Amino acid sequence: MSKVILVTGPARSGKSEWAEILAVKSQLAVIYVATAVENSDDQEWQQRIQQHKERRPQDWMTLEVPYELSAVLADAKPNICLLVDSLGTWVANFLEQDELTWQNIVQEFLETVQLVAADMIFVAEETGWGVVPGYATGRTFRDRLGSLVRQLGGLCQEVYLVTGGHVLNLSVLGSPLPSKSE
Repeated sequence: MSKVILVTGPARSGKSEWAEILAVKSQLAVIYVATAVENSDDQEWQQRIQQHKERRPQDWMTLEVPYELSAVLADAKPNICLLVDSLGTWVANFLEQDELTWQNIVQEFLETVQLVAADMIFVAEETGWGVVPGYATGRTFRDRLGSLVRQLGGLCQEVYLVTGGHVLNLSVLGSPLPSKSE
């Protein structure tokens, strides 16, 4: 049976680094699934992507998957570890989709996660801990990501929060909420 892990936290908290440590500890071959879309016009974005690339071990395979995440997960073989970084970027890639289309994408994703034979580590940003965004797209992003993280967290064997320079294993320290359909 596959192991599903969620690593979540605020920006620049070290969540990707912790996920990478967990991937190494798995002692499996790692496939890094990058959800970002490269943009040569945005130098700061390119620098962020480059920092992630430079930190990864050279023997890790990288797949750039901005949209077809469920298909990549479904094709994964046993005895590998998929590190998906990040769900926030993946959600952002679909912001122009209507709500029904988005819900179908999420349903397919969550169903696929439960069928995958490979170990999976998902990195997700925490949003919504502050002011409600003053624009519709910001609220849509916050709500979609928050809902997705909650639903995925209910499927995971381990959930970590990385913040303030510390890693908290929420699976040990916390209690899961009852699942709810969203």
